[in-house]
Amino acid sequence: MIVLAVETSCDETSVSVTQNGETILSNIVLSQIDIHQAFGGVVPEIASREHVKGITIVFKEALESAGIKAEDVDLVAVTQGPGLIGSLLIGINAAKAFAFAHQKPLVGVHHIAGHIYANRLVGPMQFPLVCLVVSGGHTELILMRGHYQFEKLGETQDDAVGEAYDKVARVLGLGYPGGPEIDALAATASPDIPMPVSMMDGYDFSYSGLKSHVINLLNQKRMKGEAIDVARLSASFQHAAIEQLIIKSRAAVDAYGAKMFMVAGGVAANKHLRQRVERTFTDVALRIPPFAYCTDNAAMIGIAAHYQVQAGHSTESYALKGHSRLKLTP
Repeated sequence: MIVLAVETSCDETSVSVTQNGETILSNIVLSQIDIHQAFGGVVPEIASREHVKGITIVFKEALESAGIKAEDVDLVAVTQGPGLIGSLLIGINAAKAFAFAHQKPLVGVHHIAGHIYANRLVGPMQFPLVCLVVSGGHTELILMRGHYQFEKLGETQDDAVGEAYDKVARVLGLGYPGGPEIDALAATASPDIPMPVSMMDGYDFSYSGLKSHVINLLNQKRMKGEAIDVARLSASFQHAAIEQLIIKSRAAVDAYGAKMFMVAGGVAANKHLRQRVERTFTDVALRIPPFAYCTDNAAMIGIAAHYQVQAGHSTESYALKGHSRLKLTP
């Protein structure tokens, strides 16, 4: 099965061609990060305009890079949510137009399912498995007992971990996106400033307390005229943020007898998180996507679409709609 997939949920315009749910024939990503850096975050209206400008070019490049023609495509897949609604609609309408023009079946894919299935690029999945989903908008623990069977064990009750990174980076005077900036600085210092590690009941997460603690520390130092060691603060914040992820994930893997642990989402690119995961989960199979497939891309949507159809989920009509909020689990 050859799948042409489209991803425009936020600020990357991406089209890919994948085969049989495991092979990437092409994966073109047009990033807008340089445009949004000036604003300290993604501006939805600008993101939508940039998608409109780039989507046709990215479609053309994806097909040419894969060495195929439109008639070779068996299925068209597109992210239908969650995400910025304006951005989603650009990709959805482009996918609909391509599918209609070439009379191809169309399927809408959940953005988080795509991130989870980016791990299939590393190797086969072993069930049951637990997947930690970490990004700017999501912090969740997902249990899978088989392909395309998602059970949410816990989620953030306030800020997502990636969101907390960006907010802390902003108050520290670092650039956007904040995650890579903090990760790089943290590697140069010791995490020796005490920070709270939230321990909510079950498998839920919380990052608002940690974020507020850093902001309060900064305000106190500024009021006293004391020097601020940004590297130490970054290292200490990151240690506490990731410790919470590790503790909850370890508990879930043990409780459900998981054979595999996976990490998905943009924060999966964090080097300290990857190191902690590799040291902690030595007793189960481990999957973390390559850096290039941690952030938003269409290849992950194409891989997910393959298994979505294989699991018996029907294709969509051309009336497919976008959803800014969309549940992964019932």
